[in-house]
Amino acid sequence: MPAKTGQEYISRLKQASNNIYLHGERVSDVTEHPGLKNVVKSMARLYDLQHEKPEKMLYTSPTSGEKAGMTFMQPKTIDDLIARREAIQEWARTSGGMMGRSPDYLNAEVMAMGVNNKLFAEDDQMFADNAAKYYEYARENDISLTHTLIHPQVNRAKAQHEQKDANVALHLVEKKKDGIIVDGIRLLATQGGITDEILVFPSTVKKSGEHDDPYSVAFAIPNNTPGLKFLSRESFDYGKSEWDHPLSSKFEEGDAIVSFENVFVPWERVFVCGNSSICNRTFLETNAVVHMSHQVVAKNIVKTEFLLGTILSVMDSIGIDQFQHVKDKGTEVMLALETMKSHLFRAEHNAKPDASGTMTPDFEALNAARNWYPRIYPRMVEILRVLGASGMMGIPTEADFHHEDIGPILHRGLQGKNLEGYERVQLFRLAWDMTMSAFGSRQMHYEYYFFGDPVKMGMAYFDQYEKDEYKQYVYDFLKETKSTKPGALNV
Repeated sequence: MPAKTGQEYISRLKQASNNIYLHGERVSDVTEHPGLKNVVKSMARLYDLQHEKPEKMLYTSPTSGEKAGMTFMQPKTIDDLIARREAIQEWARTSGGMMGRSPDYLNAEVMAMGVNNKLFAEDDQMFADNAAKYYEYARENDISLTHTLIHPQVNRAKAQHEQKDANVALHLVEKKKDGIIVDGIRLLATQGGITDEILVFPSTVKKSGEHDDPYSVAFAIPNNTPGLKFLSRESFDYGKSEWDHPLSSKFEEGDAIVSFENVFVPWERVFVCGNSSICNRTFLETNAVVHMSHQVVAKNIVKTEFLLGTILSVMDSIGIDQFQHVKDKGTEVMLALETMKSHLFRAEHNAKPDASGTMTPDFEALNAARNWYPRIYPRMVEILRVLGASGMMGIPTEADFHHEDIGPILHRGLQGKNLEGYERVQLFRLAWDMTMSAFGSRQMHYEYYFFGDPVKMGMAYFDQYEKDEYKQYVYDFLKETKSTKPGALNV
């Protein structure tokens, strides 16, 4: 089956009837539920876009000859890498980068692990073969994926095997002739229940020891597998109009706790089974973290462009764009955008083929960008909120403007420098939904923890950074400095 359409995506979800719980009830149809149907439509839009722009969004599968999604492509050249990135950004622009788990994120992971699968063979060649076959399966069927990486927040001061209830986290229960049984809880599946399948992999940051081997598993299964439940947080799509909630009414992806109740996973879907060493090295040694970071940086550039555009529009709408402090704040965001672009350019143009022949971006550039963005995104959001000032509070609803008595008052009283009241409030509602709504607050928290605790990530970045050459530079400089030895001083 080639790249799917939006209708095919929706039809699959209807047929699958994934086991998802939201607002205290089991959802019978995610495509019709008020808290989910709009993001399903936005996801469907992504798949339709593949067919509307096939020259940018599709490529010929190397195995079937069918047209597959470009974001699944194994890049062999720098041009391939750029072409895949352009497809990533085409999707990102539909949401202003506000869909952090659009399908391309995990498409990149599946591709990297599928072609760089030798690591999995350390336990058994079967696991490496499984990774290669799953990549082909996902690509040829345009599988949409959610994933889960981390254990529940029970007691972070202890390893999993040391927990009071050591079986609360997802763990291996039994190895059988035809597969494995797993049981327990995992966090935190974004788009859980509105995708075809779930990838279960280890954390990119939290490392495990051999005592945690029972928790060291990696596999992929359909989201309607018996015993698998998605327990979703409250939806931030409140069923309001797109005018009132321009982002949350369309791009509220949702996040879910994932419960595995003695779930059976067939051997052909298992990549790692009870090996903490392989789990610890999976993302780095398969280059999955590199290709996933490439997708994230590309997406975050679009997100920053959208944020900057909103900031500039707010400035212009109320005539504050000539004030010194306002310009300075705008400059901060512009500098962030250009810095991210520079990181991406370096990553792509310094790319090199890895052992599998996959053109792999320069991770040093991407690693800097992915460590930096969580630190600056909250600041950029703060800039928009501060510049909006009282206008972020004085935002009537669309219904208020259509009321025959108060509509004309609002339209006149809330006018801007070059916008009527209706248009200016619409702009400020976008700014509010980006910053102060439940959706906007979740976006800031989400970006801050995108790859894990930014402090732990920063420590890891510091530890792996090549420091000796810079220290040696200073020592060499001091060595060349002319001085009199202490013994030769005249007293």
